[in-house]
Formats: sequence, structure tokens, C-alpha cells
Amino acid sequence: MSALLELKHIHKAYVDLPVLDDVSLSLAPGEVVSLLGPSGCGKSTLLRIAAGLDRDFRGELSLSSQLQPGNGVGVVFQEPRLMPWLSVAQNVGFAAGGRAEQAWVRQLLADVGLGAHAEALPKQLSGGQAQRAVIARGLYGRPQVLLLDEPFSAVDAFTRMKLQDLTAELAARYEIAVLLVTHDLDEAFYLSDRVLILGGTPSRLQRELVVALPHPRDRRSPQLASLRGEALTELYQSHVL
Repeated sequence: MSALLELKHIHKAYVDLPVLDDVSLSLAPGEVVSLLGPSGCGKSTLLRIAAGLDRDFRGELSLSSQLQPGNGVGVVFQEPRLMPWLSVAQNVGFAAGGRAEQAWVRQLLADVGLGAHAEALPKQLSGGQAQRAVIARGLYGRPQVLLLDEPFSAVDAFTRMKLQDLTAELAARYEIAVLLVTHDLDEAFYLSDRVLILGGTPSRLQRELVVALPHPRDRRSPQLASLRGEALTELYQSHVL
């Protein structure tokens, strides 16, 4: 199966500080891939390169011809970044300006459980609700690839699990490939088909772990626990103080 998105031999430095060294990855249609690694290892930088937001790097970003120009890739950041003066519905359709498809906005709000909050302002939402709104906004352009940068790190554990389930459900429903940056081992292995571990200075791809388990998954699965143990060992051994 041909990749929707490929990063090939990525090298990235900030002035004289090398961050990424010869990192390559691919994302196939419908696949969920997570990036794990210590803070500062370049996970978010790699995601920004994949999103086309950082063009100051060596290597190649390759997008499949299957992706629609302009709306093939959606991005959800760690912070909600909702426009405080716009309603939830207006935030979801913000990219379309005044030409948002209202039926699609309503559908997405229903999908994320915010159908009753369409006219609310962001300040009236809880943290979990705000992140649901951002997920809906990320899906507005009907992307085939969704890039997630630690999207659930600011919410409590129970809300985080709910948002993980929501993400898995919507990715499957709309056949979206997902590249997820996370520090959470449970999250990575619960959601992903493959988990990539970055480490070293500068960062390189240290390990790839395949999660060959069907969905929906049991968070208490011994297979997931075993994979988390392997990842934890790799992260510990590659961590540099």
C-alpha cells in the first residue's frame, strides 16, 4: 500500500544545535502511527515538518497524489487555540471563512458530542470540550491525514481516555490516517498500529514496535503491557541527561 505521507532522511538543526539526524517515516492510508521520545527530542518539530509548517530542514517531505491539495492534511495542536470571540460552530468552520458548510459543521459537532454547544463561546467550555471542538475543526477540511501534537496532555486522565476513544472512532469512521506525538505510552499503544521511538542527541529513530492487535482494544491487555515495557526500556536506555 502506497504511503499518503513520507518523511525521508530528515535533518534539522536550530542554528548550530542538531535536533534530528536522518529520520525517515511513512504513513499509510488508515494507519495510526505514534511518535514517542523524551522531551526536546524533536517529536513536535518532526510533526511541524510533516504539516508543512517548518520548511527549514534537509531531506524530503512527500505527499501522495491521493491527497487533495489544500485540505489533505489536518493538524491539532496541544493548545486548543480557539478564537475566543467566535462561537464553537464558527471555530469549527473557521478555515472556510463565511462559506462554511453548516450541515458538515453540525455533523462534526454531533460526532464530538458538542451538538448542544454550537453557539457557545470557548470560555464556556471545559478543557475536554475545547479539545473536542479542536478535533472537529481539524476534521472540517475532510483530511485524509490528521497530525496530532500531544492533543490530550492538558486534560484529566478520565477525559483523556474518552478523547482517545473518540479519536480512534472518528479516524476509523472517516478513514483517516493519524500521526500522533505523545509522551504517554498507554496512549501510544492503545491507539496505534505502529509506535516509533526517537532518541539520542541528535535524535534518530531508535525502534519501531508493531501493535498487531485488533480494535477496539482492552487497555488492560497483557500484549499492550508487554509492548509498553519494551518501549520503556528503549526510552530509558536512549535517554541522555
